[in-house]
Amino acid sequence: MSKTYDREYYEQWYHDPNRRVITPAAVARKVRMVLGIAEALLERPVRSVLDVGCGEGAWREHLRRERPNLRYTGVESSEYVLERFGRTRDIRRGSFGSLAALTLDGPYDVIVVCDVLQYVPDDELGPGLSAVADLLGGVTYLEAYAKEDSIEGDRAGWHERSAAQYLAEFSKAGLVGVGMHCYVGEALREQTAALERR
Repeated sequence: MSKTYDREYYEQWYHDPNRRVITPAAVARKVRMVLGIAEALLERPVRSVLDVGCGEGAWREHLRRERPNLRYTGVESSEYVLERFGRTRDIRRGSFGSLAALTLDGPYDVIVVCDVLQYVPDDELGPGLSAVADLLGGVTYLEAYAKEDSIEGDRAGWHERSAAQYLAEFSKAGLVGVGMHCYVGEALREQTAALERR
């Protein structure tokens, strides 16, 4: 199903208090959690973040509040977002499936892919995850929902995948789970304990 990520879309799902699916406070909590996990494993402050499918850049404000000198790069395909926020919020044109073709300044301490994967077509999922693994120097936050999950929100263009399917794709890309939607790649695998990995 084709849909447009325009101003109306973001107003409905992110700004309207009666219809939005997540609040700024919830985003702030996720940001603090991911920074904490990444910094525990990196043993230093996070310096760089790549936010794929970043929308209007909701994570950027919270990341900069926590780490003012952090280097943020957003990747988004929405024409509305690119025209309105691209330059001021460090958002460049691209998509999850096109990551490997972009010139990005990795490795990144954190790569955020929040609420994106269930909308990624099957033929883009594997290549996108491989690109994430190649660009990753720390922790990636891969917040995705499987068909076993009961969720409310935007179901247009949703790809029904099981948790097992996602985990198989993550594993194929060399990503190892450390809990709470967080995964590490080659750079940090040896920094984790057996009970942290799953």
